[in-house]
Amino acid sequence: MYSAIVLAAGLGRKVWPYGEFRQKCTLPVANTPIVRRVVENLVQVGCGQIIVVVGHYAQQVRGAIADIPEVTFVTQQTLDGTATATLEAVKHLKNERYLVVPGDIVTAPDNLRNLINEYSKQEAEAAVLMQPLGHEDASNWLCADISGECVTGIEGHPRGGSHRLCGVYAFKQKETTPYLLRNPGIVTRVPVGGMPPPESDIAQSIQLMIDDRRPVLAVETTEFFVDVDKPWHVLEANRRLMDYLANQIEEDCIAKGATISEAAEINGRVVLGENSAIGPRVVINGTLIAGANNNITNGAILHGNLLVGNQCRISDYCDIGNSVIGNRCIVGHGAEMSGVLFDKVYLYHYCEMSGVFGCATDIGAATVCGTLRFDDKDTPMQIEGRYEIPPYGANATYMGDYCRTGVNAIIMPGRRIGTYSVVGPGVILYDDVPSKTMVMAKQELITKPWGPERYGW
Repeated sequence: MYSAIVLAAGLGRKVWPYGEFRQKCTLPVANTPIVRRVVENLVQVGCGQIIVVVGHYAQQVRGAIADIPEVTFVTQQTLDGTATATLEAVKHLKNERYLVVPGDIVTAPDNLRNLINEYSKQEAEAAVLMQPLGHEDASNWLCADISGECVTGIEGHPRGGSHRLCGVYAFKQKETTPYLLRNPGIVTRVPVGGMPPPESDIAQSIQLMIDDRRPVLAVETTEFFVDVDKPWHVLEANRRLMDYLANQIEEDCIAKGATISEAAEINGRVVLGENSAIGPRVVINGTLIAGANNNITNGAILHGNLLVGNQCRISDYCDIGNSVIGNRCIVGHGAEMSGVLFDKVYLYHYCEMSGVFGCATDIGAATVCGTLRFDDKDTPMQIEGRYEIPPYGANATYMGDYCRTGVNAIIMPGRRIGTYSVVGPGVILYDDVPSKTMVMAKQELITKPWGPERYGW
């Protein structure tokens, strides 16, 4: 399995507020663009030719991976589905067998390696990576029926099912290209009353193969797998990858020039990059992976699994739990944080943040993200006109890039704030905020005379 096609052309509308001014595939997960991590995983499992299909915000994808020697780019002129995108790339393949991998998935390389190994053992013309649905709602996914080791049928967004398609395939070029060409441009296998969009999804080509009694191998995931399709998937992908990375660490690793104060309390594993310092009164309960030139000092409390980028300052009795912190971030005096900070996010002091916070965002003092509703329920989110209850991170805050909050802003559970937006001082935010919008509180003032005479003088 020498070649792979990575699909990185889509619009990413469902992941708002993160896909409007970004290519979704370039969103950072554990401080690395998703598509770069996908390509690095493919190189790791032995792919020497990687064709990346670009379209929407193509230059962002090129900027993320153009320095990797195995990569070449193909442009999808019409963004009408994964089958069309794959056909754009197939003509450039050097090998008969190849993988197709979405550029917006976060997983362990073992899942890709296992797909390759199982496919190599069988005589099947195609193989499909599957994931058990578990607590996920089948109606949110393309699903498949399985009998033994083979896929017996696919169904788009059904009312029930046991496995969903991961969008990762292994193909033989000669045998499968005709089915990509025959794709009707819509998924026809849907429940009664289902309304599929006009897209040439590879899943329909798989169904055409099954209809012709062609064997399609089903390979189940053995490690975590997150398809970053909606905003809460950004939070889930970071958390699951961070936990996976933390489990790989068996001993401390302190780079050249890094220091740990004798007055720090370390209860766990530490990986510390060059010239980073852990200062006095710092408490670490868990696993910390930190990059270069960080200053973690003066009573900072870190617990759970944490990843910190480069050139961050974490100090002054802040409290961070189970988080991914980007590059050049500041988490300061009394700030509490759980979730994900993209690059250059400032939490200077006295705030309680939970969720995902976009690049170059500035959080005002005493900003609070509510995480618990009075009815103890999860907050539904409207995605492309349809309300869904996220199975993960339903009550977190999702804030886009280049945002600000004023002092004493209160963000109610499960709110989304668009890119380039401001939540002003004293605002209690009950609704989502569109991109490029400022929300300010209008205060009613009562003015009346007052003075010493009120006290009998």
